[in-house]
Amino acid sequence: MSRSAVALRCVVIRHEQKVALGNIEPVLVEHGYTIEYADADSPDFAESLSRARDADLVVVLGSERAVYEEHAFLSPELAFLRSRLAAEQATFGVCFGAQVIAETLGGDGTVMRGPAPDVGFRAIEPTPAGLASPVRHVVDVPMAEWHGDTFALPDGVTLLASSSAYAHEAYGIGSWLLAVQFHPELTAPMHEEWVATGREYLESAGLDEAALRAEAAKRLDAQQRASRALVTEYLAGLPSAR
Repeated sequence: MSRSAVALRCVVIRHEQKVALGNIEPVLVEHGYTIEYADADSPDFAESLSRARDADLVVVLGSERAVYEEHAFLSPELAFLRSRLAAEQATFGVCFGAQVIAETLGGDGTVMRGPAPDVGFRAIEPTPAGLASPVRHVVDVPMAEWHGDTFALPDGVTLLASSSAYAHEAYGIGSWLLAVQFHPELTAPMHEEWVATGREYLESAGLDEAALRAEAAKRLDAQQRASRALVTEYLAGLPSAR
């Protein structure tokens, strides 16, 4: 049976509505994935994760919250990811998603507050391993950052990229796990919503709304092209694509 005749199932762990799948969604659809959501604040979150056990792909999105804080959704999410990662099932993490995957692999205390907020567009520097991975597509393309936390690199993963501000920007295991600290999913409407609803955070970090909007207008088109290439190559390398 050809791949096009097989329905592929992607479950997206979404922590807030505004931290959405963004421009990753059309790439998934083009590659034959149906998309389901497991919403962290939903009363049936644990049940949604149970139904996601056999998904071809799980995407773990970002969050305004922190892995080291107390949140009701964290215990079932960590348990679900622990089982999924142990089985080497395809998983893609973004920002908070990368952090919670690192916590799953590395144990309590893996995720921590970073030295300073990193918001805006920043050059990502792939390692030699990263240049042989889907992360290679972000070379010379500043990618959106919006975080203040970081993580220790767990044993058993390969560091794929760093930046001038944070040492751990992307990591992976084989072709099935990819986690990035930056935001390849970001669209212009999402960016505007984040700026508009994040004024207090931005002011506390000494960041200017107008400058962020101007930078996004300049950078987002190139980021979205790089994002499409990154996600396309990642999906092509999964067992479900073979």
